[in-house]
Amino acid sequence: MTKEQWGQLRKRLLKTVGQNNYTTWIEPIEFRSQKDGVAFFDVPTNFLGNYVSQNFADLILHELKSEVPDVRRLTFSVPANVQTQRPAPAPAEDTAAEAKPAANGVLNTAPLDQRFTFDSFVVGKPNELAHAAARRVAEGGPVTFNPLFLYGGVGLGKTHLMHAIAHELQQRKPELNVLYLSAEQFMYRFVQALRDRKMMDFKEIFRSVDVLMVDDVQFIAGKDSTQEEFFHTFNALVDQNKQIIISADRAPGEIKDLEDRVKSRLQCGLIVDLHPTDYELRLGILQSKVEAQRANYPGLVIKDGVLEFLAHRISTNVRVLEGALTRLFAFASLVGREIDMELTQNCLSDVLRASERKITVEEIQRKVSDHYNIRLSDMIGPKRLRSYARPRQVAMYLCKQLTSRSLPEIGRRFGGRDHTTVMHGVKRIEELKQNDGQIAEDLELLRRALEA
Repeated sequence: MTKEQWGQLRKRLLKTVGQNNYTTWIEPIEFRSQKDGVAFFDVPTNFLGNYVSQNFADLILHELKSEVPDVRRLTFSVPANVQTQRPAPAPAEDTAAEAKPAANGVLNTAPLDQRFTFDSFVVGKPNELAHAAARRVAEGGPVTFNPLFLYGGVGLGKTHLMHAIAHELQQRKPELNVLYLSAEQFMYRFVQALRDRKMMDFKEIFRSVDVLMVDDVQFIAGKDSTQEEFFHTFNALVDQNKQIIISADRAPGEIKDLEDRVKSRLQCGLIVDLHPTDYELRLGILQSKVEAQRANYPGLVIKDGVLEFLAHRISTNVRVLEGALTRLFAFASLVGREIDMELTQNCLSDVLRASERKITVEEIQRKVSDHYNIRLSDMIGPKRLRSYARPRQVAMYLCKQLTSRSLPEIGRRFGGRDHTTVMHGVKRIEELKQNDGQIAEDLELLRRALEA
């Protein structure tokens, strides 16, 4: 097959795979030669070659056989002398402009959300350490921990803190080059640089920043070439004493398919976990959002108990919680009614159903007995020893908080006890939670384990 034939074949592939896939994955491939039923192709990186081999090889082979029927197999490889073949071109105008700091000092690949500032971040026990660490980095002083690694589940505030740091640095140190982007965007720009043969420009941009912020770094796991470039970028910035801030949905050691050397680098700074929100923090977030919405909905009345109800029922994701409140405001405004429990349950029936706790009484009993290292039969049974009574009350309290079971139903599951006994146990734990740090810690650990 000639290179002209390969050019014609690529045009047919463009129609099949679409412009984006073609530009990213097919266009960088160059036909080299053909021998003994094998077609050899040059690719800029092993990563690109592996991806094409896994996702487009069958399609390419099918099209190729219409030109050269005896081809049976495709091989993609990086030429050994690729560096000498491809000298770095002078920076194009758009790339050179991109490398300069923006007017506000923040080089944004990903736009910053104006709502995500430290002022709008509600601080509570589950996120106070992450907030304090983010504040320290945002002061722009000497680098004390590098990188700052923030991790936690969806909707717990990682991206909010990342944006808040960038906003604060913009205010305090406008002369700094701060580059904020997602790991997906880092990979996209890396592939784009390979495709356009502008790797020197890519390296220059990423290694000349003062602060590099990468969101959702778990995305590069399994992407070997991207990980390698990220590793070298990381090292170059650390060697220059530049600040790096990373976020992910889990701790570095728990990210599957992340290279050990990358994990090791990510673990050498300060790693901070944003814990799932507790009831008090969720209520605080709702109260702050209500205040922010007052200007948009003047005169709108929220009856007592509505915010508390939402904070209890929507417990896993702050974004869902905020979205529910926004919908509630809009609905009440449109129908001209105050926000009471009836309107809340009607308006948010789908959200409440999806957020309904599916934790069972039996699951709570097992977790609590395991936590306190007692037999399940002793916790449910009639013994009144304090070593059994206190865990029993903790379990009753959690059943009341985390399930929709009534007090009489909970009592029946605890050896046929009366509902007043359950009520007393719940009240006792509520009192102890305020004054006994150990009980408060036990409750938080158990709640997190059950809601995980």
